[in-house]
Amino acid sequence: MRSTLLFFVALATAQIEESSQEVRTLTGSERRITTDSARPTVTLPDLDLSTMVSELDSWLAENSASTNSTTTTTVSEPPLTEIIGTKETSTTNQTSSTTTDAPEPTNTQPCNNYVEFCTRRYSNITEVCAHNSPFVRKNNIAANQHLDVTQQLNDGIRMLQGQVHDVNGTLHYCHSSCDLLDAGPVEDYLRKVVAWLEDHPYEVLTIIFGNAEYERKNAFGDALVTSVNFIEPIQNSGLKRFIYQPPKPRMTLSDWPTLGELILSQKRVITFIDYNFNTNAVPYLLWEFYNIWETPFSPTNFEFPCTLGRPDGIGREQQDDMMYIANHNLNVEVAIAEWNLLVPNLVSLNTTNGIEGRGSLGEMVNTCTGIYNRPPNFLLVDFYNEGPFNGSVFEVAAQANNVTYNRKCCGRESRAAYGLRPSAGWPVGAIAMVIALSW
Repeated sequence: MRSTLLFFVALATAQIEESSQEVRTLTGSERRITTDSARPTVTLPDLDLSTMVSELDSWLAENSASTNSTTTTTVSEPPLTEIIGTKETSTTNQTSSTTTDAPEPTNTQPCNNYVEFCTRRYSNITEVCAHNSPFVRKNNIAANQHLDVTQQLNDGIRMLQGQVHDVNGTLHYCHSSCDLLDAGPVEDYLRKVVAWLEDHPYEVLTIIFGNAEYERKNAFGDALVTSVNFIEPIQNSGLKRFIYQPPKPRMTLSDWPTLGELILSQKRVITFIDYNFNTNAVPYLLWEFYNIWETPFSPTNFEFPCTLGRPDGIGREQQDDMMYIANHNLNVEVAIAEWNLLVPNLVSLNTTNGIEGRGSLGEMVNTCTGIYNRPPNFLLVDFYNEGPFNGSVFEVAAQANNVTYNRKCCGRESRAAYGLRPSAGWPVGAIAMVIALSW
């Protein structure tokens, strides 16, 4: 009975006017909620929330003996309808706290690992992003992560980013060149993501597709790869059914729904593309730079400035109403044959992925928060499972979110297997040997 009651409460509260108070009243005339043709219809008059709960409880008691009214299913975890609550009104990464005279059910189901996130807007949470998530390859200097995408998600990564190239008409995840590191078709990678989503119904993910082909043209002089090219891998992988399509292509901070709302709708993946967007043809694949700005990307400066990197030409007022990414993946530049490559600086990972000190992720978050009066929404890092202690990047995110990090993290791999420890002084011959050993 409790789960059924919460179902009606969740549906009713979705129609309540937004307010800074926890107790809100239904507005307008009678509201009719129909579950399906095999179930009865209940009409909710204009009642306050506590009276409505009492009325619903009485109605359920009277109809508990009805046949063909409900189907009982045994599940191993709480149903989705137990995610409840109201939106916070703050634009900082903390939940609002107000008093109420009416009793409300208490949510105990975490959203993205924290109960507190269920009532926060998607735009009001700091998450860790796996930079070049697909590029997991032992003995390859171009690798950016030790662990595959399933382990990344298990450990707490909630934004996935990768560089996409065209290989004979099929989109592949490749780093700089598919001759250097080809992580396979985008569709295969997305199938792993979908399998994980199916097993984790309370999680919201963000995916940024980096279009490395944005300057190439086809035989007709048109862009070789645009949003349209992503339709096939997205649909074939099964990801499309999870994607949230916002009401408009340019969302402000206050436009985004809460994590709880996304999860209840099961539209809990937000997808972006950085270049050659076409929201008319693919409205669910948003242009990143309408909605997110970034600090300088591919940084080689261990000071990690919080200044605007991309897109060009926006002012501070516009920045303040967009989400933003802190690019915190330290690189070194190397030259190999015709390539001038930026590769991860593995030597400095304990500092780069640390919570304090010069050049640390924690220092950058604190600096950016001081400048913009809110922490970054996404912390883009290499080798997220490395740092001064296991899970240090997630500790930084938890501090930015004003929550307590108490998860066990992370899967481990030896750094030595991932191209040794490159630094600015590496000879080209040693780097070429590492690439020759790649598999």
